[in-house]
This record gives sequence, structure tokens and C-alpha cells, in this order.
Amino acid sequence: MKVGVLTGGGDCPGLNAVIRAVVRRGRQHYEDEIFGFLDGWRGVVENDYRLLDRRALRGALPRGGTILGTSRFNPFKVDGGVEAVKKTFQDNQLDALIAIGGEGTLSCTNSMFQLGLPVVGVPKTIDNDVDLTERTFGFDTAVSIATEAIDRLHTTAESHDRIMVVEVMGRHVGHIATWAGIAGGATVTLIPEEPFDIVRVCESIERRHQAGRYASIVVVAEGAKPIDGTLEVPEDTFDEFGHIRLGGISQIVADEIENRTGYETRVTILGHVQRGGSPTPYDRVLSTRFGIAAIDAVHDGAWGDMVALQSDKITLVKLQDAVKQLKFVDPQLWATAQNFFP
Repeated sequence: MKVGVLTGGGDCPGLNAVIRAVVRRGRQHYEDEIFGFLDGWRGVVENDYRLLDRRALRGALPRGGTILGTSRFNPFKVDGGVEAVKKTFQDNQLDALIAIGGEGTLSCTNSMFQLGLPVVGVPKTIDNDVDLTERTFGFDTAVSIATEAIDRLHTTAESHDRIMVVEVMGRHVGHIATWAGIAGGATVTLIPEEPFDIVRVCESIERRHQAGRYASIVVVAEGAKPIDGTLEVPEDTFDEFGHIRLGGISQIVADEIENRTGYETRVTILGHVQRGGSPTPYDRVLSTRFGIAAIDAVHDGAWGDMVALQSDKITLVKLQDAVKQLKFVDPQLWATAQNFFP
């Protein structure tokens, strides 16, 4: 078979491990010809690809980013984009396409399936917000990086008796913030699912500091929002998939904490550091399992399906079901985190 593969959306540790698994099993087990489309859906629209073999993926397992490049290009937002995708399938006699991406890329992939194209999805996002899968690769790496940063910030915060506000990724969900907050011993964690009251945040910090010289760490997901009418925040802007472009809420929170409590407050925005560099062993294994399952799904004709992790088993779910809604932080896990807020 002739099988295409692309990586869309933000880069993520583990992407190369998925591609490597698709190529290794596809070529050795099925004798497939693998087309690696460059820069996500843009490569499919422009018929821009490179043929992939074992040599092309040498050393890719521990390598971060994606050797194919990625973008947030959406063919449905470009005149003639969908027709160009169909033409690329026809010109190259493609039998299938594996799309590796998050909510936006997978929604686009599902739309392509609805138009009759033979596609399979692989969930990728450090935010861990794709529904119907327990984990997405990249999440474990992001949490590890965020936790290490929090550990390091504890020492400098304690030395100066400061408040440190740490902004982590999480546009609509607070999985990274919740996990890193628990693992790093955060004083308070703010997530998109639970609009925060800045007065209560400051009261928690003051209670902690009244007992003596205690520095505090406040972990803030980039999509965290205050209760309506309590704080001024910038207007939202959006990318091509309709996703809000975020960042900067941590500075607003830090300014309010310092003004209301009088404690010196500093901000650290981890940003793209969280999704750069080498994937953790867990993410390398999960990526590999997803890649193997994806090429097997192609040969089973499981069009419109997405590989997923459920009860630590790799399975298939319908793309249209997986993209219906985001996966939010489990209330039980959030309750666990709240036990440690002052």
C-alpha cells in the first residue's frame, strides 16, 4: 500500500517515535511505501512530501519535534484546499493517510473522512485534552519539565521569601497544571475548568505566610480565567483552527498578588520549553504503540478511526466521537490537588 503520514498542530515530544513506528512496521511487515507530507496539511495540499524509509528515521526515537515539520494549516480555510488534498491522493495513488495531531488536526481529519478519504488519526497533544484516550503522548514529558521547573523555583523563592507564579500550557484544560502542581507542591493551582477568585488566591497565600517565612508557588494554566467581573483580561485572538491564542494571564495574577499582599512576586512562563527536547521513556513507548496500531488500522481498513489508550490497552475509537468534546480534568484529581491549598 501507499500510505501518507503527517504531523499537524504544535510540535510535541514523541512525534518522531510515532513516525518511526509507522515506517518500521509499514515497510518491514507490510512492504508499504510511506509518504511523509511536510508541514502538516499544507504538505498534502501542495503535494510536498519525502519518501520515508528506515534510514530516514535513524536516531529519531529520542529526538524531539518532528522531522516532517508541522503547522496549523487548515485546508478547509483555503480556496481549493480540499480539492487539492483529493488531487494529491489521486496523483500519488495513495491508499491511506495517517494524521498525527491534536483536536484541530483530528477534527480536520474527521472532516476529510466524511468526504470519503481513507484516513486514520493518532492523538497528539501535551495538553492531554483529546477525548476517549487516557493519555496523549507528550503529556508526560510536559509534566516532567514543568515539575522540574517548579522544584527549581522553590529554592530561589525560599531564599528571597518571594511568590513565584509559574505559567504552564493548557488552553482549555488544566491537566499539566494539575499534575505538575501536585507533583511540585504548589501552594495554589489555577486551571481553565475552575474560574478563580483572586481574593481567595491572595487569602490563601497570606495564610501560608502568616505562619513564618514561607515562599509560595502558584501554578497557572495559560487558559485560566478569573470569575467574570473580578479582573480585566485581554481580548481573545484565534488561530486558523479557531483555537484561542493565550499567554500572559500569569503576569496579571502576579501583579494582583503583589498589589494585594505586598509580597514580592515574580513570573516564570515555561512556554515552548514544555514541548521541546527529548520525550520521556513513557512517551517514547506510548508513541511507538500508537504508531504500530495506526499502520495496522490502515491495513484493517479502519477508516475514520483514531488509535487510543484505554485501561492501558491500545484500541480504536471513532474520530467523530473523539473530537466531539475536550477531555477535562477529572473532578476527583482536582479534589486531591485542592487538599493542599492553604
